[in-house]
Amino acid sequence: MASALPANAPRARFLLNPVAVIVVGAIGLTILGLTILFSASASYRQGPYFYLNKQLLGVAVAAGLCWVTSRLDLDYLRRHAWWIAGITLFLLALVLVPHLGIAVKGSRRWLGIGAVRLQISEFAKLSMVFCLAHYLGVNQTRLGEFKHGYVIPLGIVAAFALLIAREPDLGTAALMIAVGLILLFLAGARWRYIVPTLALVVMAFALVVTLMPNRLARFTAFLDVEGNKSGGTYQLYQSLAAFASGGTDGVGLGQGRQQLNFLPEAHTDMIFAVVGEELGLWFTLGVVAVFTVMFIAGLIHLRRAPNLFQFLLVTGCLLMICLQAIINLGVVTGVFPTKGMSLPFISAGLSNLLLMGLLLGILLNTQRTWGRAALSKRLSSLREVLA
Repeated sequence: MASALPANAPRARFLLNPVAVIVVGAIGLTILGLTILFSASASYRQGPYFYLNKQLLGVAVAAGLCWVTSRLDLDYLRRHAWWIAGITLFLLALVLVPHLGIAVKGSRRWLGIGAVRLQISEFAKLSMVFCLAHYLGVNQTRLGEFKHGYVIPLGIVAAFALLIAREPDLGTAALMIAVGLILLFLAGARWRYIVPTLALVVMAFALVVTLMPNRLARFTAFLDVEGNKSGGTYQLYQSLAAFASGGTDGVGLGQGRQQLNFLPEAHTDMIFAVVGEELGLWFTLGVVAVFTVMFIAGLIHLRRAPNLFQFLLVTGCLLMICLQAIINLGVVTGVFPTKGMSLPFISAGLSNLLLMGLLLGILLNTQRTWGRAALSKRLSSLREVLA
């Protein structure tokens, strides 16, 4: 009996680990996204299969990246953390260069060749988390100091966030700052450094919004959705109308009206509204429940982290998935002001889909390496009992 256990070890290692729950949840959300994406792009001028085919290709590439990342040696890779950060910052700077960065609707966020465009800020999320986790892991005994526990790690976060805010992409910059401060707190940085920084960040964003007329108009319109439904809150108003139309049971797949050019960005940022209209309240609550379960499973997985670097790396990956989902869901339902941000695994978009593949790959990587030691202990205990 004892000799048969090692043969089943890989399967047991997967089933006993909460990362399996995260992977199953991600697959379910991806399937839902492909289904809704086909419906949401039904009226697209290049045909109903245009976005679906692009997304299927993106899913295939993301799955390949996930597998490759799951097999990497993270301890070896962290030796090149500063090179990874440097290359990413260089690419973020290139995005801002005219004729190199691709501008869409007033924001310069993409680099590309031909029809292939990549949003560098998406990959910068993982690069920042990796670099910050590496730094905090190396300097964990000095995190109480002002320089090593506050100035330098905050400088790492600021370098990424400021370049992304310059695009401008204030939502992604705010997400990265939030994740960075949470990682600092979890690593042991002092409250007296973090709290004033958070206050300064809020004031800085308020000042930036005030100085940018289009952002200020968007925010003030958000305060009166009904009164600005023909202008600044048109997108949000149509999103709320989609939820109202769907009710509890939804109008049925392909029967929704909002994606027929009524709701802008129905296939990307606002795809959750299409879910609400066509599939109804129960499916929307199901999406929220899946993200909640994924987050809880990630917290359970973190209990087995072998060191601070891997603990912070996995925490950052988990936050990049779940906080982004919270922001998107909040925007689509009118809790937050309108801000373009993809819904993980569901929205159309190659860059975010590839990022999700990388994040899942890291989670699977740690499931494999962390689970090996834990399973070895279980098998040793069982052998002692059987002996």
